[in-house]
Amino acid sequence: MKPPNILLLFTDQQRHDTIGALGNPLIRTPTLDRLVREGTSFTRCYTPSPVCMPARAALMNGLPPHLTGCVDNAHFPEQSRSFMQMLTAAGYQTHGVGKMHLGGDWRRLWGFASRDTSEEVKPGHDFRRHLDASGYGHVIEPHGLRGEYYYLPQPSQLPAALHESSWVADRSIDFLKRRDRAKPFFLFSSFIKPHPPFESPAPWHRLYRGPEMPLPHVPSHSQDTWSRINLVQNRYKYQDQLGANDRQLRTLKSAYYGAISFIDHNLGRILAALGDEIDNTLIVFTSDHGELLGDYGCFGKRSLHEASARVPCIVRHPRFVPAGARVRTPVSLLDLYPTFRDAARSTEPAPHPEGTSLLELARAPHHTRIVTSQFQRGWMGHYMATDGRWKLVHSAPDRKTWLVPVNDAGRDGPNCIDDPHCAAITARLTTALRERFARDGYDDAFTGRRWRRHRAKPFPRDADYGLLFQDEETLQPRIDALGRDYRRPVTRPDAENYRIITDHTAD
Repeated sequence: MKPPNILLLFTDQQRHDTIGALGNPLIRTPTLDRLVREGTSFTRCYTPSPVCMPARAALMNGLPPHLTGCVDNAHFPEQSRSFMQMLTAAGYQTHGVGKMHLGGDWRRLWGFASRDTSEEVKPGHDFRRHLDASGYGHVIEPHGLRGEYYYLPQPSQLPAALHESSWVADRSIDFLKRRDRAKPFFLFSSFIKPHPPFESPAPWHRLYRGPEMPLPHVPSHSQDTWSRINLVQNRYKYQDQLGANDRQLRTLKSAYYGAISFIDHNLGRILAALGDEIDNTLIVFTSDHGELLGDYGCFGKRSLHEASARVPCIVRHPRFVPAGARVRTPVSLLDLYPTFRDAARSTEPAPHPEGTSLLELARAPHHTRIVTSQFQRGWMGHYMATDGRWKLVHSAPDRKTWLVPVNDAGRDGPNCIDDPHCAAITARLTTALRERFARDGYDDAFTGRRWRRHRAKPFPRDADYGLLFQDEETLQPRIDALGRDYRRPVTRPDAENYRIITDHTAD
């Protein structure tokens, strides 16, 4: 029997609690709800790193961040073997559509046989050329304005048919129509949304209204959950002096939900294009990391709160996984490489012992295991281990460890690290982290049996230090073109932006 086709549906920055059929009573996600009914949902899925490039490096190479060396949005590993290469060797026709965020030369295939590129809409990318050819070359920031506008809801400057979420579906459908039917296919359909700025085309941008949205989850112990990276992100995302503007926060969430529902609509178009092949296609839906969205008074990703480290994960194939099942065993994006290897019946060795096929875990839903996550290293290292019931987090810059219970709602409870009744749980999770690092020769987190103590840099006191502009390259020339009376410097060199970020996060 020919191996199944494989379809990986991937979003950027989608929280685990944004699917109607998995408990969100407000959001409309009929396509994802269908996958929940017809597939298996892994309700405790974690990213190997709660930020784009490290998560994708781990996903594609099947290696955790401490081995790829990619622990923040830089230094994508160039030598590791990707699962796209593994699948190509197994006889698959491989194609990627949309944002991959692989670093370096965006023209590289990274193991794909072919790609349709969008990334951040740079000149030469396929999506940029599509906009130019469609008469929308004047739209400089088609994904929305970043910098100081990053967390301000925005209407899209594009009609629905030209939006990147539609374009990813269009290019995916085109591939399904023209693919080589003598081979099984692997299609990676990767959407840039709901990554901020939260913008959607009309009328999707008003599918939800602010007053009906629930407020962020901000319990009394919120500030005790903060680590250094929460301070950093709240600062450079322009949110550390937000105050208690409840209406703005609700409108922000409504815009975020609108972006997800518009993606869901386009996922439905891709599934429809599978036609009779749908039951011979292993379908996986997941995301690279979540989004705090005001929970605990914080925004962005990078932290190891449940809202940013936990992601949706649904697998559908009538022969491989049961319909309507929900698995609470903790899983990781590291498990996708062995899942695809299993489905393709590849004989290549597994890249790392931490990854386990989701097809295997679906057959053993009560499997006991610990999964991990990591952001940065050195003085800024943040580390996590969870068994699906308890989560241990250590922040090197804070020299602080948290032990919090994990539940279906994905909320971070009060810190139980000093509770003597929890000492055995703390020891078990800490030992699991220490032993995995020792096995792999990584000595940055521990020295002997203790967490390594690093000298942390002080957090800047200047409330305006660390704010990022994230301007398009063409902004300053366009300001200059306004004429002598209006010309003034408004941008900051990329080198200065990079220095500000590394002042916060790097050795």
